[in-house]
Amino acid sequence: SDHMIFKDKSVSGFKDGVVGKYDLQLFVAGNTARSSRAIINIREICEQHLKGRYTLEVVDLGRSPERASPEEIIALPTLVKRAPMPKRRFIGDLSNTVRLLTGLDIDIPTDRL
Repeated sequence: SDHMIFKDKSVSGFKDGVVGKYDLQLFVAGNTARSSRAIINIREICEQHLKGRYTLEVVDLGRSPERASPEEIIALPTLVKRAPMPKRRFIGDLSNTVRLLTGLDIDIPTDRL
C-alpha cells in the first residue's frame, strides 16, 4: 500500500520529479520585437527544462483573431499553460525566467541561477 501513497502524491505534485507533459500556447500579434522575444524565450526554457515533455503552439492573433476569445486573451504576448493543471497565464515577453519557471512549477537547481 506504500506504493499507492507514493503514486497519489506524485499525481498532484509535478515538483516531485514526476514527468508531466506540458501543454503550452503562446499568443502573439504579428512579427513584433516583443513577440519574437517571447517566442525565443519560451522555446529556450522548454528546451532547457522540459525537453521531450512539452508541446508548444504559437498562435498569431494577427492571422487568427478568433482564437483569442476562448482563452480570454487581453494582452500580448500571453503564454497559456493548459496542462498540467491549474491553468495559468503569463503576460509579456517571458524574459523573467526565474518567475516564469516558478509559475510553471519547474524546479530549478539553485546552482544554475
